[in-house]
Amino acid sequence: MQHAVRKAVIPAAGFGTRLLPATKAQPKEMLVVVDKPVIQYVVEEAVQSGITDILIIISEGKEVLKDHFAKDEHLEELLTQKKKTAELKEIQALHQMANITYIYQAEQRGLGDAVLCAEAFVAGEPFALLLGDTIVESAEPLTGTLAKDYAEKKDAVVALQRVPMAVAHRYGVFVGEEVASKLYKAQRLVEKPPQGNIPSDMVFAGRYILTPEIFDALRRTPPGVNDEIQLTDAMKILMEQHAMYGRLFDGVRHDVGNKLDFIKTNIVLGLQRGDIGAELREWLKSLG
Repeated sequence: MQHAVRKAVIPAAGFGTRLLPATKAQPKEMLVVVDKPVIQYVVEEAVQSGITDILIIISEGKEVLKDHFAKDEHLEELLTQKKKTAELKEIQALHQMANITYIYQAEQRGLGDAVLCAEAFVAGEPFALLLGDTIVESAEPLTGTLAKDYAEKKDAVVALQRVPMAVAHRYGVFVGEEVASKLYKAQRLVEKPPQGNIPSDMVFAGRYILTPEIFDALRRTPPGVNDEIQLTDAMKILMEQHAMYGRLFDGVRHDVGNKLDFIKTNIVLGLQRGDIGAELREWLKSLG
Protein backbone atom coordinates (compact mmCIF):
# COMPACT_ATOMS: atom_id res chain seq x y z
CA MET A 1 0.00 0.00 0.00
CA GLN A 2 1.35 3.43 -0.99
CA HIS A 3 1.11 5.88 1.89
CA ALA A 4 0.38 9.56 1.25
CA VAL A 5 3.02 10.52 3.83
CA ARG A 6 6.34 8.66 3.84
CA LYS A 7 8.59 11.00 5.79
CA ALA A 8 8.65 12.24 9.37
CA VAL A 9 10.62 14.94 11.16
CA ILE A 10 11.26 14.75 14.91
CA PRO A 11 12.79 17.87 16.53
CA ALA A 12 15.01 16.88 19.45
CA ALA A 13 17.51 19.73 19.71
CA GLY A 14 16.13 21.62 22.73
CA PHE A 15 17.94 21.91 26.04
CA GLY A 16 15.21 20.44 28.27
CA THR A 17 15.74 23.06 30.96
CA ARG A 18 12.48 22.17 32.77
CA LEU A 19 13.96 18.75 33.59
CA LEU A 20 17.34 19.86 34.93
CA PRO A 21 19.52 18.45 36.39
CA ALA A 22 18.45 15.17 34.72
CA THR A 23 19.00 16.71 31.28
CA LYS A 24 22.41 18.25 31.99
CA ALA A 25 24.28 15.31 30.46
CA GLN A 26 21.53 13.53 28.49
CA PRO A 27 18.76 14.73 26.18
CA LYS A 28 15.24 14.84 27.60
CA GLU A 29 14.21 12.63 24.68
CA MET A 30 16.45 9.87 26.10
CA LEU A 31 14.85 9.89 29.56
CA VAL A 32 13.34 6.48 30.19
CA VAL A 33 9.58 5.95 30.53
CA VAL A 34 9.13 2.48 32.07
CA ASP A 35 11.80 0.74 29.95
CA LYS A 36 12.17 2.79 26.75
CA PRO A 37 13.45 6.31 26.09
CA VAL A 38 10.81 8.84 25.11
CA ILE A 39 12.20 9.17 21.57
CA GLN A 40 11.61 5.46 20.93
CA TYR A 41 7.88 5.79 21.62
CA VAL A 42 7.76 8.64 19.11
CA VAL A 43 9.68 6.76 16.42
CA GLU A 44 7.49 3.69 16.93
CA GLU A 45 4.36 5.79 16.40
CA ALA A 46 5.77 7.13 13.15
CA VAL A 47 6.65 3.65 11.90
CA GLN A 48 3.22 2.28 12.86
CA SER A 49 1.73 5.13 10.80
CA GLY A 50 3.42 3.96 7.59
CA ILE A 51 6.46 6.25 7.78
CA THR A 52 9.60 4.81 6.18
CA ASP A 53 12.07 7.71 6.45
CA ILE A 54 12.69 9.70 9.63
CA LEU A 55 14.84 12.76 10.26
CA ILE A 56 15.75 13.53 13.88
CA ILE A 57 16.95 17.08 14.46
CA ILE A 58 19.60 17.18 17.17
CA SER A 59 22.07 19.65 18.66
CA GLU A 60 25.68 19.34 19.80
CA GLY A 61 25.97 16.87 22.66
CA LYS A 62 22.91 14.80 21.71
CA GLU A 63 24.80 12.08 19.83
CA VAL A 64 23.42 9.48 22.26
CA LEU A 65 20.17 9.70 20.28
CA LYS A 66 22.08 8.39 17.26
CA ASP A 67 23.70 5.69 19.36
CA HIS A 68 20.34 4.41 20.58
CA PHE A 69 19.09 3.57 17.09
CA ALA A 70 22.45 2.46 15.67
CA LYS A 71 23.42 -1.20 15.21
CA ASP A 72 25.49 -2.48 18.16
CA GLU A 73 27.25 -5.65 16.98
CA HIS A 74 29.06 -6.18 20.29
CA LEU A 75 25.83 -6.08 22.32
CA GLU A 76 24.02 -8.31 19.82
CA GLU A 77 26.84 -10.86 19.98
CA LEU A 78 26.76 -10.79 23.79
CA LEU A 79 22.99 -11.35 23.89
CA THR A 80 23.33 -14.18 21.36
CA GLN A 81 25.97 -15.90 23.51
CA LYS A 82 23.80 -15.56 26.60
CA LYS A 83 20.77 -16.87 24.66
CA LYS A 84 18.75 -13.78 25.56
CA THR A 85 16.52 -14.09 22.49
CA ALA A 86 13.79 -11.63 23.51
CA GLU A 87 16.28 -8.91 24.39
CA LEU A 88 18.21 -9.53 21.16
CA LYS A 89 15.06 -9.05 19.06
CA GLU A 90 14.28 -5.77 20.83
CA ILE A 91 17.81 -4.45 20.23
CA GLN A 92 17.84 -5.52 16.57
CA ALA A 93 14.45 -3.89 16.00
CA LEU A 94 15.90 -0.48 16.90
CA HIS A 95 18.08 -0.22 13.80
CA GLN A 96 15.65 -2.07 11.53
CA MET A 97 12.43 -0.13 12.13
CA ALA A 98 13.04 2.76 9.71
CA ASN A 99 15.63 4.71 7.74
CA ILE A 100 16.70 7.23 10.38
CA THR A 101 18.98 10.15 9.57
CA TYR A 102 20.11 13.13 11.63
CA ILE A 103 20.83 16.80 11.16
CA TYR A 104 22.21 19.39 13.59
CA GLN A 105 20.33 22.55 14.47
CA ALA A 106 23.22 24.94 15.02
CA GLU A 107 21.32 27.34 17.28
CA GLN A 108 18.05 26.79 19.17
CA ARG A 109 15.83 29.48 17.66
CA GLY A 110 12.44 27.82 18.11
CA LEU A 111 10.38 25.00 16.67
CA GLY A 112 9.91 26.81 13.38
CA ASP A 113 13.65 27.14 12.90
CA ALA A 114 14.09 23.43 13.68
CA VAL A 115 11.51 22.50 11.03
CA LEU A 116 13.32 24.69 8.50
CA CYS A 117 16.38 22.46 8.95
CA ALA A 118 14.39 19.60 7.40
CA GLU A 119 13.74 21.19 3.98
CA ALA A 120 16.32 19.19 2.03
CA PHE A 121 15.21 15.94 3.68
CA VAL A 122 11.54 16.59 2.89
CA ALA A 123 12.40 17.24 -0.79
CA GLY A 124 9.02 18.67 -1.77
CA GLU A 125 6.85 15.99 -0.14
CA PRO A 126 4.20 16.27 2.58
CA PHE A 127 5.68 15.18 5.90
CA ALA A 128 4.75 14.33 9.46
CA LEU A 129 6.10 16.38 12.35
CA LEU A 130 6.19 14.65 15.74
CA LEU A 131 7.44 16.50 18.82
CA GLY A 132 10.16 14.45 20.44
CA ASP A 133 9.04 14.99 24.05
CA THR A 134 5.41 13.93 23.58
CA ILE A 135 4.02 10.39 23.85
CA VAL A 136 0.52 9.84 22.46
CA GLU A 137 -1.84 7.02 23.40
CA SER A 138 -4.65 6.45 20.93
CA ALA A 139 -6.64 3.55 19.47
CA GLU A 140 -4.71 3.87 16.22
CA PRO A 141 -1.43 5.75 15.74
CA LEU A 142 -2.29 9.45 15.75
CA THR A 143 0.15 10.31 12.99
CA GLY A 144 -1.53 7.69 10.81
CA THR A 145 -4.94 9.25 11.47
CA LEU A 146 -3.62 12.66 10.40
CA ALA A 147 -2.08 11.11 7.28
CA LYS A 148 -5.49 9.75 6.31
CA ASP A 149 -6.99 13.23 6.73
CA TYR A 150 -4.23 14.66 4.56
CA ALA A 151 -4.84 12.02 1.87
CA GLU A 152 -8.44 13.27 1.68
CA LYS A 153 -7.92 17.04 2.05
CA LYS A 154 -4.42 17.54 0.55
CA ASP A 155 -3.85 20.34 3.05
CA ALA A 156 -2.01 20.55 6.37
CA VAL A 157 -3.60 18.80 9.35
CA VAL A 158 -2.73 19.25 13.03
CA ALA A 159 -3.67 17.11 16.01
CA LEU A 160 -5.85 18.85 18.59
CA GLN A 161 -6.85 18.20 22.18
CA ARG A 162 -9.16 20.05 24.53
CA VAL A 163 -7.61 21.45 27.69
CA PRO A 164 -8.97 23.50 30.61
CA MET A 165 -9.06 27.20 29.71
CA ALA A 166 -6.90 27.84 32.78
CA VAL A 167 -3.91 26.21 31.04
CA ALA A 168 -4.66 26.92 27.36
CA HIS A 169 -2.30 29.91 27.40
CA ARG A 170 0.63 27.49 27.53
CA TYR A 171 -0.11 26.15 24.05
CA GLY A 172 -0.75 27.03 20.45
CA VAL A 173 -4.53 27.54 20.27
CA PHE A 174 -6.73 26.50 17.31
CA VAL A 175 -10.04 28.14 16.38
CA GLY A 176 -12.07 26.43 13.66
CA GLU A 177 -15.36 25.22 12.26
CA GLU A 178 -16.28 21.52 12.43
CA VAL A 179 -16.58 20.18 8.86
CA ALA A 180 -16.77 16.45 9.69
CA SER A 181 -16.84 14.44 12.91
CA LYS A 182 -13.98 15.85 15.02
CA LEU A 183 -12.35 17.44 11.96
CA TYR A 184 -12.16 21.24 11.99
CA LYS A 185 -11.23 23.74 9.30
CA ALA A 186 -8.93 26.37 10.77
CA GLN A 187 -10.11 29.95 11.05
CA ARG A 188 -7.50 31.32 13.43
CA LEU A 189 -4.31 30.19 15.20
CA VAL A 190 -2.82 31.86 18.26
CA GLU A 191 0.52 30.92 19.83
CA LYS A 192 0.44 31.09 23.66
CA PRO A 193 -2.35 33.71 23.96
CA PRO A 194 -2.53 35.95 27.05
CA GLN A 195 -4.61 34.42 29.85
CA GLY A 196 -7.34 37.00 29.57
CA ASN A 197 -7.84 36.54 25.83
CA ILE A 198 -7.93 32.81 24.98
CA PRO A 199 -10.19 32.17 21.97
CA SER A 200 -10.58 28.37 22.24
CA ASP A 201 -9.93 25.34 24.45
CA MET A 202 -8.56 23.36 21.48
CA VAL A 203 -4.76 23.31 21.40
CA PHE A 204 -2.03 21.69 19.32
CA ALA A 205 -1.16 18.19 20.52
CA GLY A 206 2.36 17.71 19.18
CA ARG A 207 1.57 15.95 15.88
CA TYR A 208 1.26 17.59 12.44
CA ILE A 209 1.09 16.73 8.76
CA LEU A 210 2.60 19.65 6.87
CA THR A 211 3.00 20.47 3.20
CA PRO A 212 6.33 21.66 1.74
CA GLU A 213 4.89 25.19 1.36
CA ILE A 214 5.55 25.57 5.09
CA PHE A 215 9.24 26.24 4.36
CA ASP A 216 8.57 29.42 2.38
CA ALA A 217 6.20 30.51 5.15
CA LEU A 218 8.92 29.89 7.75
CA ARG A 219 11.39 32.04 5.83
CA ARG A 220 8.83 34.85 5.94
CA THR A 221 8.20 34.43 9.67
CA PRO A 222 9.83 36.98 12.01
CA PRO A 223 10.76 35.98 15.57
CA GLY A 224 7.68 35.81 17.80
CA VAL A 225 7.03 34.57 21.35
CA ASN A 226 10.32 34.25 23.29
CA ASP A 227 12.08 35.83 20.30
CA GLU A 228 11.93 32.45 18.51
CA ILE A 229 10.69 31.40 15.07
CA GLN A 230 7.27 30.00 15.96
CA LEU A 231 5.79 27.27 13.78
CA THR A 232 2.32 28.57 14.59
CA ASP A 233 3.18 31.97 13.07
CA ALA A 234 4.37 30.26 9.87
CA MET A 235 1.18 28.20 9.75
CA LYS A 236 -0.83 31.44 9.90
CA ILE A 237 1.08 32.67 6.84
CA LEU A 238 0.37 29.34 5.13
CA MET A 239 -3.34 29.82 5.83
CA GLU A 240 -3.36 32.96 3.68
CA GLN A 241 -3.31 30.74 0.57
CA HIS A 242 -4.10 27.22 1.77
CA ALA A 243 -6.73 25.59 3.95
CA MET A 244 -5.65 23.97 7.21
CA TYR A 245 -7.43 21.36 9.31
CA GLY A 246 -7.37 20.15 12.89
CA ARG A 247 -8.20 16.64 14.09
CA LEU A 248 -9.57 16.39 17.64
CA PHE A 249 -8.23 12.98 18.55
CA ASP A 250 -9.48 10.33 20.92
CA GLY A 251 -6.68 9.47 23.27
CA VAL A 252 -4.18 10.87 25.74
CA ARG A 253 -1.17 13.07 25.16
CA HIS A 254 1.71 12.78 27.61
CA ASP A 255 4.02 15.80 27.65
CA VAL A 256 7.13 14.46 29.34
CA GLY A 257 8.94 17.79 29.10
CA ASN A 258 8.30 18.70 32.75
CA LYS A 259 8.96 16.82 35.99
CA LEU A 260 5.41 16.21 37.20
CA ASP A 261 4.10 14.99 33.85
CA PHE A 262 7.20 12.83 33.38
CA ILE A 263 6.46 11.05 36.66
CA LYS A 264 2.74 10.73 35.83
CA THR A 265 3.56 9.24 32.42
CA ASN A 266 5.77 6.59 33.98
CA ILE A 267 2.98 5.61 36.37
CA VAL A 268 0.21 5.58 33.73
CA LEU A 269 2.19 3.52 31.23
CA GLY A 270 3.60 1.32 33.97
CA LEU A 271 0.10 0.43 35.14
CA GLN A 272 -0.70 -0.80 31.62
CA ARG A 273 2.18 -3.27 31.59
CA GLY A 274 1.38 -6.95 32.06
CA ASP A 275 4.69 -7.65 33.78
CA ILE A 276 4.63 -4.91 36.42
CA GLY A 277 1.17 -3.26 36.27
CA ALA A 278 -0.58 -5.28 38.98
CA GLU A 279 2.29 -4.99 41.43
CA LEU A 280 2.62 -1.25 40.78
CA ARG A 281 -1.12 -0.76 41.35
CA GLU A 282 -0.96 -2.56 44.70
CA TRP A 283 2.04 -0.50 45.74
CA LEU A 284 0.23 2.75 44.87
CA LYS A 285 -2.77 1.61 46.95
CA SER A 286 -0.48 0.97 49.89
CA LEU A 287 0.57 4.61 49.91
CA GLY A 288 -2.93 5.53 51.13
